[in-house]
Amino acid sequence: MRWLVTILIAIVIVIVAGFIVIGTMDWSAGKPGSLEKSIMSRVKYWRVGDKDAKDPLPDTSDTIKEGADHFQHHCEICHGLDGQGTGVPIVSRISPPVANLASARVQKYTDGQLKWVIDNGIRFSGMPGWKGIISDDEAWAMVRFIRHLPVKGSLGAPKVFQEAEEEHEHGAEMQGEHAPPPQHGGVKHPEQHPH
Repeated sequence: MRWLVTILIAIVIVIVAGFIVIGTMDWSAGKPGSLEKSIMSRVKYWRVGDKDAKDPLPDTSDTIKEGADHFQHHCEICHGLDGQGTGVPIVSRISPPVANLASARVQKYTDGQLKWVIDNGIRFSGMPGWKGIISDDEAWAMVRFIRHLPVKGSLGAPKVFQEAEEEHEHGAEMQGEHAPPPQHGGVKHPEQHPH
C-alpha cells in the first residue's frame, strides 16, 4: 500500500510541476529558446515509419527534376526552393524550427522514412501530410530531389517572399517620398472643419 501512495504523490508532483512550467512559459510566437528547440526537435524525429520502404523511381536527372518541380510547388513556402530555408523568414521562428533538408539528421532518414514524412506529416511541427493530394510517384520523386538538393542559396528565395520584400521596400519608399504632411497631429476633429 505504501508504494501506491508513493506513486500517487509522484504523479501529483509531476502534474503540479507541469502546470507551473506551462503557466509560467512565454506563449508568444517568438523564436523558440534552446531548451524548447532541443526538446521539440527530438520529439519531431521520434517516430517516423516505413524505414524499409525503397524508392521505386530511378535515380536520374529527369526524376530529380520532376521531384524538384513538385517540391517547389508544395514545399517552398516553408523549406525554400533549395530545401534549406533560403529566403524563408519563418524558418527559425516556429517550434520546432523548419527542418533543413540538407542536414545530416534529415539525410540520415531512409528513403522510406522521407516518403512517410511527406505522406503523413509530423504532428505538432507544422509539417502537413500530403497523402491524397500528391501521388505516390510524385512523393517518391520528391524524395529523389531531397537526396540531391542544390547548393544552399543557389535558387534564391521563393517568389512569394521576393515579392513581399519588394512590396515592403517599395511601400516604405513611397511613404517616405509622398506622405502628406500631418494635420494637427494627424487627427482631424469635426469642430476644426466648418460645414
